[in-house]
Amino acid sequence: MFQFAIDPFSFFIGFITASIFWLLVSRARPLWEEMRASLKEKRETSQTRKSSTVEENHRRVTLRRAQGMHIAAQLFALDEILLEPLLIMPPARVEPGAPPAFEDVITQTLPYLPSWPEIAAAYHASTLTLTQALSGNANIVIIGQPGTGKTVSLAHLASLAANRSEHLEGLKNAVPFLVHVADLKLPTADKKNLLAPLIEAASEHAPMFDLGRLPKFFQNTFSGGNALLLVDGFDEIPPEAQQVVTEYFKVIQKDYPLTRIVTTGAPEYLDGLIGLGFAPLALITWSVQKNEKFIENWGKLWSQTIALESWSQSGPEQVDPFLLNIWLGADNVNLTPLELTLKTWGAYAGDSLGPSTMDAIATHIRRIAPANTPLAALETLGMQAMLNSQPIFDSRKARDWVKSFEVAEEKAEDANGLSEEEEAKPKKGKKNEKRVGTPTSGLLGKMAASGLLISYPNNKMRFIHPVFAGYLAGYALSNYNAEETLINQTDWSGKYLAMRYFAARGDASKLVQTLLEFSRLPMHRPLFAAARWLRDAPKDAPWRGKLFGTLAAIMQTAGIPFGVRGQAMAAFVVSNDPGAAALFRQLGASLSFELVQLAVLGTGALRDTKALKSVEQAMDAPSISVRRAACMALVAMGTNDALESVAHTLLSGDEDIRRAAGEALSNDPHEGYAMLRDGITLSDILLRRAVVYGLGRINEEWANEMLKKVQVEDDQWIVRNAATEVLDAKQHISSRAPRKLKAPYESPWLIEFASKQGMGISPGAPATDILLLALKGDDPDTRLAALPYLKFTPNEGVIAQLYDAMYRDDPELREAAYSTLWEIGASGVKLPHPSQYGFG
Repeated sequence: MFQFAIDPFSFFIGFITASIFWLLVSRARPLWEEMRASLKEKRETSQTRKSSTVEENHRRVTLRRAQGMHIAAQLFALDEILLEPLLIMPPARVEPGAPPAFEDVITQTLPYLPSWPEIAAAYHASTLTLTQALSGNANIVIIGQPGTGKTVSLAHLASLAANRSEHLEGLKNAVPFLVHVADLKLPTADKKNLLAPLIEAASEHAPMFDLGRLPKFFQNTFSGGNALLLVDGFDEIPPEAQQVVTEYFKVIQKDYPLTRIVTTGAPEYLDGLIGLGFAPLALITWSVQKNEKFIENWGKLWSQTIALESWSQSGPEQVDPFLLNIWLGADNVNLTPLELTLKTWGAYAGDSLGPSTMDAIATHIRRIAPANTPLAALETLGMQAMLNSQPIFDSRKARDWVKSFEVAEEKAEDANGLSEEEEAKPKKGKKNEKRVGTPTSGLLGKMAASGLLISYPNNKMRFIHPVFAGYLAGYALSNYNAEETLINQTDWSGKYLAMRYFAARGDASKLVQTLLEFSRLPMHRPLFAAARWLRDAPKDAPWRGKLFGTLAAIMQTAGIPFGVRGQAMAAFVVSNDPGAAALFRQLGASLSFELVQLAVLGTGALRDTKALKSVEQAMDAPSISVRRAACMALVAMGTNDALESVAHTLLSGDEDIRRAAGEALSNDPHEGYAMLRDGITLSDILLRRAVVYGLGRINEEWANEMLKKVQVEDDQWIVRNAATEVLDAKQHISSRAPRKLKAPYESPWLIEFASKQGMGISPGAPATDILLLALKGDDPDTRLAALPYLKFTPNEGVIAQLYDAMYRDDPELREAAYSTLWEIGASGVKLPHPSQYGFG
């Protein structure tokens, strides 16, 4: 056994050395911690810098794309020509116990017609900007007819978010993700990576060095609640495709609940969106004043840029913009922004085929179609896309549709210059990966290069705008007997676009007859779809009389919702038929106040000066609603005699009609504004009060300054209070933005109501039984507050009670119930006829 002897000296030296070492280590620990923290901070800073770089690049790319997402992008950037998109303010949501929302007389008098925004534009109904609409916490679907500016609205939002606009308030730091449904590969195969379709879409435009960093950037942005997802094209696709998209929205909302989503929709086809809590908001069309402003802006930009180009100067002599604008401003009533843009473009470019809307569309198709391409080829492509319900079509199928128009040497080539057999071969070096092509040659390739078609990965293509596809399809169908094929399709916006342009050229009698047979309460959707065809159809079309007769009958039917009758009135206005004014004059002599109100509103929207005397007589009607409508109609007419009549009412009428006159005058930016400026200085108290309400509807700084002055300096409290009321309403306009409903078990008014009934509300339960009791109760506010909840459980019992509410003798409840049924119907639920429940 070995024994080790310890040297005391060596032990002492070792002990001292170790002690000094550990003393130094302990003294250096803060330094080590500081070094570690510094390294960590550098790593985090580096990571942040990388993320920030990716985000900034993404914002720049999004802004650049958004500025080119409008029909005249080859001429001007979006912000150069943009008129700010506005949304019709929806009816205020009623909350029991809360003070009622401020409503101006215009909104109180007009029926809420989201499917016919032309009437709201004619009377300058209250609106929300896109940023105000987003100030709530709800997801939004922007609805409107094709060409009303839904894509431009999304592009405008994307531009604001990309620039971190202060107008976005709570969403100032939101990151915009702007896609078209054609960009998305749905349904997604990887359920664990929901963002993959969005990342793949963004990769098509992102800088090459950012591609590897996109997944983390997307994940961080969506997880952090800063994502603003803007999805275009939902309104263009059929219900089957819409269901796939809404299912994707559903899982995005579940996994990333703070994500804000804005998409586009057709007013009657919102499959699945309502059930997900999306709030439908209608784009208002342009008023006469907006049309004039757009034409003026276009003329200035054209003179400053396009007219100076060498190709422009070498062409025909340029017409004086002043004369062009006078001609353009003569007949623009009820044109969509797309139609007015094409009409203005044709006038300034000098290549217009004619003065009509159809001519403007045909001109632009000729303008952007490939040279020497047969029109029949374009029409065939549009027709096949519509008949096959494929607005986003596979380019390989499309080649078969138009192959008879290909030149001989191109027939064997696919869209990539490869045969289909070659296209199917996998790339060398990449296992099981097929070439993903977009057309670069052949007829489709030429259409994509010219800008008529847009190409997407995986062989997907679409027309640059659905109106062009519908126009071409309609004209092609006039040479075929394809009405039955269209009728048998599931309802979607493209189907009705094709029908509309078919009716503009062919005999649509069979289509109209079938649609009238299908049309029924409560929506009359087929009837009002066909009513859109009247404006562009031949005036001698044999089906017009029958359609007008049905519309007139609905307009005169008492007991049905004012919103349904209002749509019939709007259809007459938008038709531009010379007989509409005569009908309104005739109906204005009715003994029914509701019918007279509609007739007077229709007369004003048509600016029928022949009806001046009868509208002035309506100012003395016993119904305050008719008198208000008369004030609005006279201002809309705009003649000196009409405005003098309203001014006389402002000076000498009773309190209610004076306010109506003041608010109506705010719709006339010339004489109306001048009258209000003068009126605020007069000694009559009721006059000044009425003028205050009129100034409150003017969104200009001088009007706000006047109101603030009155609020402080007027010597009558009734006038000061009115100024305070309208200024407060302006300041809190964002409170009218749509908001998510509280869960039933978190809703104070519903909890209180349930307790009075001796009932409870369980978390996670829809509380349908309690809500139906509230709907059948005696309190008006409680009845109205129950309706928004019931649209999420549209079973047979709920629909029966909604019909019961719609037929009660309570106008406010009737309209609110109808609006709820409209949303349920738009979401894809087939509503039975009211007679099934003993109504109608």
